[in-house]
Formats: sequence, structure tokens, C-alpha cells
Amino acid sequence: MAREVKLFSGEATRYLAENIALSYGLPLGDVEVSRFSDGEFSPYFEETVRGCDVFIIQSTFSPTDNLFELLLLIDAAKRASAHYITAVIPYFGFARSDRKDKPRVAIASKLVANLLTAAGVTRVMTMDLHAPQIQGFFDVPVDHLDASSIFVPYIKNLNLPNLLIAAPDMGGVHRAREYAKFFNAEMAICDKHRKRANEVASMQVIGDVTGKDVILVDDIVDTAGTLTKAAELLVEKGANTVRAFCTHAVLSGKAYETIENSKLTELIVTDTIPLKKKSAKIVQLSTAELFSYAIRRVYEYSSISNLFVKS
Repeated sequence: MAREVKLFSGEATRYLAENIALSYGLPLGDVEVSRFSDGEFSPYFEETVRGCDVFIIQSTFSPTDNLFELLLLIDAAKRASAHYITAVIPYFGFARSDRKDKPRVAIASKLVANLLTAAGVTRVMTMDLHAPQIQGFFDVPVDHLDASSIFVPYIKNLNLPNLLIAAPDMGGVHRAREYAKFFNAEMAICDKHRKRANEVASMQVIGDVTGKDVILVDDIVDTAGTLTKAAELLVEKGANTVRAFCTHAVLSGKAYETIENSKLTELIVTDTIPLKKKSAKIVQLSTAELFSYAIRRVYEYSSISNLFVKS
């Protein structure tokens, strides 16, 4: 007898989960959350998951309740005898803490991986981890999807005459190089020095950007300080236009105002995190179809390699 697929969502990512379910061709399963007056909560499934392949969709952006709700849903599915439990985490929070970069600090992404495993997850699906090596923190399979399959068609449709790919910092060089190889384009690097978290002290451009239409690629845009400073510097160095493609739109603090007042022509993001408000400079692209395809292939034990853009 074929196993039944059931898709569920945490509260924070229901907007995306509904579109994933629609693309997959299944209704989204019913989840209710009971709450106590002190803020404590308990999510539960309103339908049986016994023997089913369960996919729980929840990004773990702020607040931390989103992560804890995901953990509780995984635990509930395990205790309800689900056959297989996949955590679909479009945005994997705490990924920026992936190593000990100074004494006496936690490695939060490893702790989150341990928590998910302890809760009972049997597989994890995510997109554009801040550090790809985080996959190695898990002792269960990880499907690491790539937003390039969404961004590349958009870039192609721009028909930019003098395309150049740029990394906003040294950490994004590998990602930028992959895009540059695909488009057979030149590449530049914005080398930054931070004074402290979320604050750029200085930046310089490595490479010639004169007369170029620059595409900055990154995984996360938070305060937008790095991106907008890079855009300003690139324009000063002679770039015609500067666009930024960032998978996860954290956009905290004064990010929207910073982007509106920047030299960026536009910022293109995905819907792994919901936008807090609209902006004339921000374009949001859907990941629903990509995740639905990946879920189907996981269920069918098929390869997902054809979901990646090949350079």
C-alpha cells in the first residue's frame, strides 16, 4: 500500500505552505495551536498522520517561537506514528553562527541541528544555507536547494548588455563565481571590514566595474548596510546599474528605508521570509514550485539534481 503524503505548516510560514500545497496538488493539513495566558503554546494535528510521509513547512526566522513550534510539530508527528518526517525549512535561522569565531561563543546552527534530530526529524529540506557546511551538522539527510534556479531566469530576462557578477563580501565569493561561470561573465568582489555585527567600517572593490551592469548575489539581506554600501561604491567606480539578488529577506531595523535611499536599481528576494511591507525597489519571487517539486521527488525517492542550475 502506497504511503500517504501530508503537508503541514507552522503559523509563520502558512502563506508559503499554502502555495507549496497548491503547486503539489494537495490540501494543506489542519494544525491548531492552543495557547495559555503566559504565552506558552502547544500545536497539534487535527487529522491522523499514522504511517504517513509528513512534510512540516516552517521557516525559523525571528521570533524563536517559530523554531520551537517546528520542534513541537515534529515531536507530535513522531508520537503520532508518522512513517517519515521531513522538516521543510525555507529559511534556516541561526545559520550565521556556524563556528567559534571568538572564545566562549555558542555554535547555534549546530545546536539547532541537534534539536531537530532530537525532536525526531528524519530529513531536512532547506534553501541557501548561510554556510553550506551546516549540512554536515546533521546526522539525517539534508536536501539543500539553491535559489539560482529562481534567480537565473529573472537575470536572463533582464537582457543586461554588460553583465558583471559581484560578491558583496569575501564570504560570498563562491556563490558569485558560480553565477559568473553560468553567464560566462566577469566578476568583482567587494572586500569589507566590519567594526561590529551589522556595521561595515570600510569597503573596497576588487575588479573593474566601469560601464558594467552589476548583479550582487548573497544569501541574506538583513539591515542592508553591506548591500547598499557596495552599491554606492560600485556606482562610484563607474557601474551603470547595480541590482542585488538575495534569497532570504530578513530586512530588520531600518532596512527598507536604507534600500529606498540607496543606489540599488532593485533588490530581488524570495518568499522564504514574508516581506513586512511593500517597496518600489523590492521584487519578491516565489519558491513554492521549487519546494513542491523537491517534496515530490523526495517522496518518490527520485533525484533532485535536475532542480539545480548547471554551469
